[in-house]
Formats: sequence, structure tokens, C-alpha cells
Amino acid sequence: IMALRSARNAGIKVPKKTIDRSVAYVRQCHNPDGGFKYMLQAGGSAWPRTAAGVASLFYAGIYEDDSIDRGLEYLMRTAMPGRPSSGQAHFYYGHYYAVQAMYLAGGESWQKWWPAVWEELLKRQASNGGWLDHYAGGAYSSAMSLIVLQMPKRYLPIFQK
Repeated sequence: IMALRSARNAGIKVPKKTIDRSVAYVRQCHNPDGGFKYMLQAGGSAWPRTAAGVASLFYAGIYEDDSIDRGLEYLMRTAMPGRPSSGQAHFYYGHYYAVQAMYLAGGESWQKWWPAVWEELLKRQASNGGWLDHYAGGAYSSAMSLIVLQMPKRYLPIFQK
């Protein structure tokens, strides 16, 4: 959905039907626990997928929705940065989407999330100035960290209101 919105922002015609079908798919991936799964056929909730699901709904122009509210609650419950229980799997990917979801949600969600993710990322920063993910490597984790940290400044066009 983010790519479709970027295409539309660039002046490329994106049929409404395409957006509607994409939104329907994301909504079908919403689980009863508030999280989102990866595929319709199977899968439990996970915070990185939930962050992507919530951000996708926002990028589709949906700002008030039960799936968004419950997804945000799921993220606060399972992935709040700095908490010992916050998930480590797909950490940088998850926070890339989570910071977007929280920023677009605004209010209390953003006010709680932003200082926590900022502090967590600064704690994880290596002495050489980068970040390291043992699975994805330093270039990926550094790039994702910098995208997260720029969020309140909205330097990238997709993040501009």
C-alpha cells in the first residue's frame, strides 16, 4: 500500500479497485488478539507485521478504524522499546514500520513511542556510529535506524503530511 501511495504521489494513476483490494487483504490479516499475520492461510500475530499492517491502513487513507486501534494497542503491549519483553526478531524492520504507525496515530501513542525508540536506538548504536544486526548486517540496520530517527523531521517525501 505504501508503494501504491508513493506511485500516486508521483502522478501515476492507481485504480481505486487496486487500493480497495489491498486494504481488504490487510484487514483480513488482522487477528483477534489485535496483531496482524503475514498470510491469510495461516500465521500468528507478530509485532513487525502488526506495525506494517497499521502503517499500511494509514497510508491507504484510513485514520479511524478498529483494526488500527487494536493494532496500536498490540504494539504497545508487545513491542514497546526498552521493555525486556519487547521483541527482538526483525527489530529494525519492525521499528521502521512501528515509528510510522505511531507518528501517524499521533497523540499519546506517538508521545510514548518516540522517546522510547529514540533511546533504544541510541543504546544500540555502535562506537563507529552505525548499528549492527547479526542477520541483516550493518548497512541495513544503520539505514533503518536513520530512517526511524528522522521520522519527526519528515525528510522523506512519503512521510510528509
